[in-house]
Amino acid sequence: MSHEIMIPFHRPLIGEEEIARVTECLHSGWLTTGQRTVEFEKKFAEYIGVPHAIAVNSCTAAMHLALTALGIKRGDEVITSPYTFVATCEAIQYLGAKPVFVDIDPLTLNLNPDLLPHALSERTRAIVPVHFAGHPADMPLIMAIAQAYDLKVMEDAAHALEAEINYGAPENGDNSLGKGKIGKIGDATCFSFYATKNLTTGEGGMVTCANADLAAHIRRLSLHGLSRDAWKRYASTGSWYYEVLEQGYKYNLTDIAAALGLAQLSKVKAMWQRRAEIVARYNAAFADMPELETPTVKPGMCHAWHLYTLRLHLYRLTLDRNEFLDELYRRGINCSVHFIPLHMMPHYHKAYGLHPGDFPVAEREYCRVLSLPLYPALGDEEVKRIITTVQQIIAAHARQRRVSYAVREAAPV
Repeated sequence: MSHEIMIPFHRPLIGEEEIARVTECLHSGWLTTGQRTVEFEKKFAEYIGVPHAIAVNSCTAAMHLALTALGIKRGDEVITSPYTFVATCEAIQYLGAKPVFVDIDPLTLNLNPDLLPHALSERTRAIVPVHFAGHPADMPLIMAIAQAYDLKVMEDAAHALEAEINYGAPENGDNSLGKGKIGKIGDATCFSFYATKNLTTGEGGMVTCANADLAAHIRRLSLHGLSRDAWKRYASTGSWYYEVLEQGYKYNLTDIAAALGLAQLSKVKAMWQRRAEIVARYNAAFADMPELETPTVKPGMCHAWHLYTLRLHLYRLTLDRNEFLDELYRRGINCSVHFIPLHMMPHYHKAYGLHPGDFPVAEREYCRVLSLPLYPALGDEEVKRIITTVQQIIAAHARQRRVSYAVREAAPV
């Protein structure tokens, strides 16, 4: 183990503004859902460019509510990617629906829309694309297929705050289907504000949508099915009276979390720019190393850079991915793997009869992928140390031996 201080996989960027906002909330005496949550929803909707945003206590809750409000029921089938965190599928399963997996694009690691028609059945009701690592899924093609077969689209944008399709082009005209900022394309889009995400509320999530009735339904479901603004019954201007309009859930976001989110939202663009600077340094340093494959960004796409996924060309190395991770950890760099394909998990084998080999692209990429630290609180010297460490491991384990790799970095952005 290295004697140097461990570089964590993630470290949140929390400054005086966040502390002041949360402290103000605590002093106010109003801790649960209230005006700060309403303000957070309003400002987030404005930031994305949609009419409606509903704050909840996790992205899992957001997806559960969105699918419920979109009418997904027991016995329905919902198409999604096996290359995602389990929450994507759990939201489908909560409703008694069946997740149907489609293999992934080997470049972006997103759901491969060319395979969608083969997964359709008379029970298919929705598609849940996952914007893996922050690279947008192929929404123009996914939306076209959804329209052709009358399917709902709920986007898992847990990684995708700041992602955009047709970046820099006007969002109008006959060719605008599936284009624009992630959060305003599908019937509903679900964001995560978990501690590691591009914007954090500690725990939290958000649903965005354009349809007012859908938004009202999701909002009602998020707080026990109570009538609109039932939380106001505890305010000085509120009424004690409320009605339960349908069965709901306890998924509301607190004002404490919303206060943190408001401070983070004010600097989300700057935090994304810092992520992009780090990515540029990684890409420049690893560009000419044949043992490594840096992330692909397809033309016209704005990547959210939630994750920096490095892929190993294992046939050029004398160690496997797990051994590579062990070497990084031994040298003081904490990395991770995103993700173990869901069809390889015991639960999905038992529930749906899925086996290793069913989705070969997802399995192949999983075996060679790792995620390097990427967050705005990562310092320049830490970035340099990560680069140097990766290069040293490659130099020591490349099948074609090299004397050294010079640390090459992009010019300051």
